Amino acid sequence: MEPPPQIPPSGARLANTSHKVTRLEGLVRAHAPMVVAYSGGVDSTCLLALTHRVLGDRVLGVIADSPSLPRRAFDEALHVARRIGVRIEVVATGEFENEDYLANPPNRCYFCKSELFSRLEALARDRGMSSIAYGENADDPADQRPGSRAAAEFSVLAPLRLAGLTKAEVREVSRELGLPTHDAPAQPCLSSRIPHGTRVTPDALSLVERGEEFLHAKGFRVFRVRYVAGPPIRARVQIAPDEMAALAGREDELAAGILRSGFERVEFDRAGYPGS
Repeated sequence: MEPPPQIPPSGARLANTSHKVTRLEGLVRAHAPMVVAYSGGVDSTCLLALTHRVLGDRVLGVIADSPSLPRRAFDEALHVARRIGVRIEVVATGEFENEDYLANPPNRCYFCKSELFSRLEALARDRGMSSIAYGENADDPADQRPGSRAAAEFSVLAPLRLAGLTKAEVREVSRELGLPTHDAPAQPCLSSRIPHGTRVTPDALSLVERGEEFLHAKGFRVFRVRYVAGPPIRARVQIAPDEMAALAGREDELAAGILRSGFERVEFDRAGYPGS
């Protein structure tokens, strides 16, 4: 059995970021008990672990389940939460019932986060929780993120950002806490693989998820399978530049696997994945 992370108790010094962690802990205490929106990503996992070491059973992690969350990411998020020892609940969100979300405008994330926060608001009220928090960090430009607008409308806290913790510092704190996510690549929702203006559908997301699962099984770590509407329906594959060498001589094999996922054509982006 995989051992749980050895998370230092509240007040234990964390190198380089101790003053920011102390600031976060004070903020969390002031707004306890707390619901934390948890996705299993680097930021929300760090926030959940830090909040749990301060509040213990007075924090509840909530993960939203929808077609935009890959099954592997969902399972891994629950596994990590169990290792941390924090209480977790799963809520089904209904953004796929919202035409504004399905139309996939540039502010699609606003409709997703609004749905999430509305569910968390009701859950917090039912559980007697005082506040809701989510994992936005100090590098995230709040004035440019539709999700931040939704958070402001629902009075959702961003303790990492308020404490001044940058993405690099979140990773460092996560490493010191023993969290397996400290070096995890960014993993936005599957809907981000569909270009704005192209309708989001469960079928399109299933294609993307199957294609990405295939590449993951083949040993790639940082990549994207972009959905390009057809006909034919195309997969535009982007792989991190430092993994491009592993692509050489394997294009036909990999393309065949992605075609078996349901795409009708596969294209490899020679520039690689720009987000790596």
